[in-house]
Amino acid sequence: MLKPALPDSEVERLATLESLNILDTAAEERFDRITRVASKMFQVPTVLVSLIDSHRQWFKSRVGCDVTETPREISLCGHAILSDDTYIIPDASKDPRFADNPLVTGPFQLRFYAGQPLKANNGEKMGTLCLLDTQPRQLQDSDIMALQSLAQMVEAEINAIQIATMDELTGISNRRGFELLAEQCLQLCRRKKFTVSFAYIDLDEFKPINDRHGHKEGDRALTLFAQNLQQALRQSDLIARVGGDEFVALMPDCELTQAKETIARLRAAIDEHCRADSLPYHILFSAGIIQYDPVLHPTIPALIDAADKAMYQVKEPR
Repeated sequence: MLKPALPDSEVERLATLESLNILDTAAEERFDRITRVASKMFQVPTVLVSLIDSHRQWFKSRVGCDVTETPREISLCGHAILSDDTYIIPDASKDPRFADNPLVTGPFQLRFYAGQPLKANNGEKMGTLCLLDTQPRQLQDSDIMALQSLAQMVEAEINAIQIATMDELTGISNRRGFELLAEQCLQLCRRKKFTVSFAYIDLDEFKPINDRHGHKEGDRALTLFAQNLQQALRQSDLIARVGGDEFVALMPDCELTQAKETIARLRAAIDEHCRADSLPYHILFSAGIIQYDPVLHPTIPALIDAADKAMYQVKEPR
């Protein structure tokens, strides 16, 4: 079995990984969403965000895998971080470097592997976004580009750990985090020729909730709205709180009619939640829903602005 060599900058690489304070942390939706998208997109049973520590590969996110780590010496990701390119093994059982690897000969029965290295801001490779299958496979050039785009989304999230990109109150992305992820997502959608819908949502009469019931109750209303937004949308959609009472939702591979139906379900779910909790107020909102056009919306701020204007066109005095 060929064991992975150490990168020339192993000391610096490990120091960078340690500085992220990400190892052995809990699962996070922002990473799990990407691995789920990758599993569906490539039709593979297992997708991992694998981080290479000194003696192990540890999985920050995993689909189709029950364990949280494996020894570094049997890891294929340990080989993948030695290169900038996508590391592809079409059939490990026929590759003399890996045919006797326990991942190949053992219960997992690994055959296909494709790993895209994940870089930190300083260029050091932290691990990979990798696809695994028990059947031999090949990747087309377009597939490799798609995997690279998804890996860039993971990189954005890893590097964002050192930046404030999450909304502390609701636990979803803030505006900065959304713009980082949305740019990568739209690049991928353009390449795949996916239709993308986008919604800008503004809570109506939110200020009176704070004035009449206090800011603690206002925070509760924002959190409740964010929770219902997560539940109403698909796991592959991107959502964020971009202002005090303003939210956005980017919906890849989603027609405008479907997006409007989703927002209607959100409205019904929130109404039901308010009644079930006997809240002394209603959480009302207006939504501007548009279809993404790369010509009309060349930047994320332009997309947000267009949906904001659409929202004001449908907003009614309450």
